[in-house]
Amino acid sequence: ARSAARILARVLISVVIRTYNEAKYLDELLAATRAQVCSSCEIEVVLVDSGSTDDTLEIAGRHGCRITHISQEEFSFGRSLNLGCEFARGDYLAFVSGHCIPENEHWLDNLVQPLRSGEAAYTYGRQRGRDTTRFSEQQHFDKAFPDYSKIPQDGYFCNNANAAIRRDAWEQFRFDEELTGLEDMHLAKRLTESGMKTAYVADASVFHIHDESWRQVRTRYEREAYALHQ
Repeated sequence: ARSAARILARVLISVVIRTYNEAKYLDELLAATRAQVCSSCEIEVVLVDSGSTDDTLEIAGRHGCRITHISQEEFSFGRSLNLGCEFARGDYLAFVSGHCIPENEHWLDNLVQPLRSGEAAYTYGRQRGRDTTRFSEQQHFDKAFPDYSKIPQDGYFCNNANAAIRRDAWEQFRFDEELTGLEDMHLAKRLTESGMKTAYVADASVFHIHDESWRQVRTRYEREAYALHQ
């Protein structure tokens, strides 16, 4: 009964979003986040902006987001997330890309539930393509993010485009600020080696919309390959 009371206790979840000119999908993302039905929790949204010149900040202000800033000179994926986590006030820290859209109103509750129940310290959810997604990327999503959960999972694959972590776990390890990418897998590896668990939650699904040129895709994979080598 005491364990059930802990799970049902009211908590604050901070949704941390890294942004740089994300106006195209941000309004839809924030509206979907505001519509979340989350059992016994409150939600705040934190933006870590690295110099947007479009309507990103105006949209965020309209939705009541808390906003902090990082310069492009200081930016790394890990450093911006650490800044956002420091700025956030939540017991649980959720991460979502500025061009991801929650698939339904239960996304956040499902994503955080294994953290609240003690089954995992770090979770990540399913990613799916939408109308503009290239076939090759949809194939990647289907392979990396299947339609069944692994709670907990073996190994340390993770992806911060749709993820959440307990605050105490982040405080213990934090994200590596020098890596050029894969800061999520690096942190999951360290958590796993310490005896904590990572979980994949298929029911916490988002549409991940990459409107990138082939040159941008190549740059992204080169950056992640360099980080994986490190």
